[in-house]
Amino acid sequence: MMQDPPVVLDEIVVTAPRLPAAEGEAAFSVIRLDGEALDRSMRLDEALGRVPAVGLFRRTSSLTANPTTQGLSLRAIAPSGAGRALVALDGVPLNDPFGGWVIWAQVPPEGLSSVDVVRAGGTGPYGAGALTGSVLLRERDTGGAWTTAVGERGSARLAASGTGDLGPLRWVATAGHERTDGHIPVRAPDAGAADRPLDLEASSASLRLDLPVGDALVSGRVSAFEERRGSGVEGSDAEASGTALSLTATRQPDADRAGWRVQLWRRTSDLQNRFVATAPDRSSTSPANDQFHTPATAWGLNAAWRMRRDGLETELGVDARQAEGETNERYRFMGGEFTRSRQAGGETSVAGIYAEASATRGPWLVTGGLRLDHWSASDGRRVERDLQTDALVLDEQPADQSGEVVSARLGVRRALSSEWSVRAAAYSAFRPATLNELHRPFRVGNDITEANAGLVPEQLTGIEAGLARETDRLDLRATVFATRIEDAIVNVTIGEGPGTFPRAGFVPAGGVLRERQNAGTIEAVGLELEAEARLREGLTLRAALAATDARVDGGSQAPQLTGLRPAQAPIWSATAGLDWTPAPDWTVSVDARWESRRFDDDLNSRVLDPALTASARLERKLSPGLTAWVEGMNLFDADVETAETGTGVVSYGPPRTLWIGLSRRW
Repeated sequence: MMQDPPVVLDEIVVTAPRLPAAEGEAAFSVIRLDGEALDRSMRLDEALGRVPAVGLFRRTSSLTANPTTQGLSLRAIAPSGAGRALVALDGVPLNDPFGGWVIWAQVPPEGLSSVDVVRAGGTGPYGAGALTGSVLLRERDTGGAWTTAVGERGSARLAASGTGDLGPLRWVATAGHERTDGHIPVRAPDAGAADRPLDLEASSASLRLDLPVGDALVSGRVSAFEERRGSGVEGSDAEASGTALSLTATRQPDADRAGWRVQLWRRTSDLQNRFVATAPDRSSTSPANDQFHTPATAWGLNAAWRMRRDGLETELGVDARQAEGETNERYRFMGGEFTRSRQAGGETSVAGIYAEASATRGPWLVTGGLRLDHWSASDGRRVERDLQTDALVLDEQPADQSGEVVSARLGVRRALSSEWSVRAAAYSAFRPATLNELHRPFRVGNDITEANAGLVPEQLTGIEAGLARETDRLDLRATVFATRIEDAIVNVTIGEGPGTFPRAGFVPAGGVLRERQNAGTIEAVGLELEAEARLREGLTLRAALAATDARVDGGSQAPQLTGLRPAQAPIWSATAGLDWTPAPDWTVSVDARWESRRFDDDLNSRVLDPALTASARLERKLSPGLTAWVEGMNLFDADVETAETGTGVVSYGPPRTLWIGLSRRW
């Protein structure tokens, strides 16, 4: 279930390789997904989808989404393929070092104990990337879980996580594998012989070792993932893989001493994407671009010192990240072969220092933080050659860029009674452009999007206020907010096919040419309402509503966008759910999600209709900890539009899918 955290978010767990959640977090909009919510989700992004206005760039889950569209954004202010939220597992960013998206298959829910969704711009320990908020994952420290399930269209899933002791060492191991034959996203009468299913095969594994050293804990973690998926048309597919290493030393704070954390991490990733041009009648495809190797490496360091004393908590910290990567491609398919090559990439870095403090005095909680970051984008290059003669076609070395960003946040919370509380917050945040946005052009169908090495960080400022009531039977929460993103990074339409354009080359009929630009500002105002009623023992109802009215002001850079909505940003979204235990060993869970129409492009010319989906799950406890279940996803077989081409061909999300499985928790 979902619940707002109290003033103290976590108990201190000595065996955890992390500091407890800061007391000041209670002044901001935080939604927690506990173990129960995670237990009933096969993919982490689908669990997060229970929170209104939280989702991937497109109306899809990671079951069918291309890796480059798995970026997470919060509050529908301006969804992005790169994501405008920071996702971190025990302090280590999971955002891809090249593109910023998150490969959700790398984190099976079985391996997590809880998730906090911070729906506000981040400063303090979150740092760069937490533009619209943060998703903070906590790996399990005790117990274990496994799930095995099979579903329609050749779908199967197996995942397990466990903990144990080897002398003084504690280990935490998690692994998962999933496959599906998938569904064909384009339907009759538009579908043609070239349309194919969105099949998937994904695997992941991780191992963490914890060793007490004096009054501290030293933890080492290693993980790897790989996924292969079809892209819905003949000849188009994608592969993503990566590894992560981290070393963390932590000492928990208490009333007599300070706590601290020092962490080093390194991530690698690689992406392969094959794109095709589709015939007007979708009877055939021809190769258009082969991004056969996109290696990227990132490393990071963060450290924090925290003291709690007499109702005052202070934290000082540093954070640094560096990433380098490049795309290697073959393109311009002529005479049965690719005739040109492209190599483009560079380096990005960001480093910051921060200070946070919170004070609790009676019913009052006041918190604030200040952060200073230095960012840079350097060593950029784009080299294109003729594959037959090796002659240079394009040789660009964009100028290095760098700068400083100051961000801050301030929050206050007051308990009005044992049940009622109010809070208010103001904050700023920033997100530098990813290597993908700076250097990698890409193609989807007949649409081409050009990179832009001149992008500068986008910056957000926001304010919000909230009211909450919490009782044994009923929780009510309401939040209003207003935000503004300066220098918003937007894919801006600059041409239509058929035609040949500088750098981009030929754009087919029905396709458009876009370029990533710092296109003015995006302003948004919104409202969030949430309720949870525990009507009686074994019966809980949940409902939530989010409204976000976001508008673009393109200024002189992109005046054609002024007054329009950002792409993929619905105004309304709502969720509802029921958990019912009609008998001691039986549980019924029902969840529904609805959202209003959204636009598939920056010009608001491609409209995706409103969508309502529902899922239901029936569980039967076979023995303590062992449960058999059956689940129907998209239970009423709703038509969920996920994309639309320039010629009006619509893609749809998965149809109704039935699963049956066994789960065990201990």
